[in-house]
Amino acid sequence: MSMSFNDLGLSQSLVEALAAESITVPTQIQTLVIPEALKRVDLMIQSQTGTGKTLAFLLPLFEKLQQIREMQALILVPTHELAVQILRQIEKLSQNSDKKLTGVSIIGNVNIDRQIEKLRDKPQIIVGTAGRVLELITKRKISAHTIKTIIIDEADRLFDKNNIDTINAVIKTTQRDRQIILASATISEPTIEKAKKIMKTPQLLKAETSTRVPDTIEHIYVTVELRDKIDTLRKLIIHTGAAKSLVFINTPYEIDKALETLNYHGLKAESLHGEDKKVDRKAVLEKFRMGKVSVLIASDIAARGLDIKDVTHVFNVDIPESTDAYLHRVGRTGRTGKAGVAISIVTAQEIPVLQKHGKALGLIFKEKELFKGSLVDFPIPSDGKL
Repeated sequence: MSMSFNDLGLSQSLVEALAAESITVPTQIQTLVIPEALKRVDLMIQSQTGTGKTLAFLLPLFEKLQQIREMQALILVPTHELAVQILRQIEKLSQNSDKKLTGVSIIGNVNIDRQIEKLRDKPQIIVGTAGRVLELITKRKISAHTIKTIIIDEADRLFDKNNIDTINAVIKTTQRDRQIILASATISEPTIEKAKKIMKTPQLLKAETSTRVPDTIEHIYVTVELRDKIDTLRKLIIHTGAAKSLVFINTPYEIDKALETLNYHGLKAESLHGEDKKVDRKAVLEKFRMGKVSVLIASDIAARGLDIKDVTHVFNVDIPESTDAYLHRVGRTGRTGKAGVAISIVTAQEIPVLQKHGKALGLIFKEKELFKGSLVDFPIPSDGKL
């Protein structure tokens, strides 16, 4: 018999708030984490993207925090878009339950004066990047001494050599009896060793690793010359009737080139890559979520942590080298039982890489070709009749 959210120790108000989002059955990682997080112990959470980690740490937070004007929780994230996603979920839980908690996003490369203005209202939850959070703690705009819970999302990334010193500096400003929760799709041994230095006998909670791809996704590849990839992408988007497409390309130059081509031909496309200004990224994601843009072109790094509903098609213009990367890309379609299509546009030299992913994941790739405006099985019959 499966567990319910009531069984995990959540209040009826939060259970009803989840039901308002059509969430009625906890995922495996939520079942593991919620009861332990409610005990205020330190935790390391490992679970793949899309398995419900955000709610796993937010729901206990909502149970524990007081509805008073005081900064009580800090969620550290590596990117602007992840901060926005978490903040959006906080707003939904607050709106649909009787726990009227507020959150603000505090991120770098954004007007600091506006952020300071928001902090004057003493939000209970602060979601932000470590550098800007530390800056505002130093300026005494964030009350570190009242923080009782620190959540570090995408911990493997934030515990790397570029971020760990700042993370440690933030944690040292808070009280010693705070609760620390790490969450990540992967938690490496170096991350575990670093975490032990700042956490109190942390528990490692891991959801069963699954490399199974939802069987609602159809996997297709089309073989072309390298120079024809972007034009083939354009034709595929049009002729497959793709309503909401996520396109993966590795380099900023090629992303910009694809964006220019698609928009020139009348397709509503936007892009995300590491050289974008952060203020633009929020607007791009919102337009894609709302359906004002039907194609989002991104690199793996820019798309990390994104959770966008109702993606109908994933296009791989550049084929990922790792099987995990392929899994994470295509897993953004075919969710919650809905049908999805993953189309890889490959050169003949890239087919072995695709076959490697198929073997590792137990997938069958169908080779197809564009013929008279339709995507048909390859090879086409010699008489041209279908």
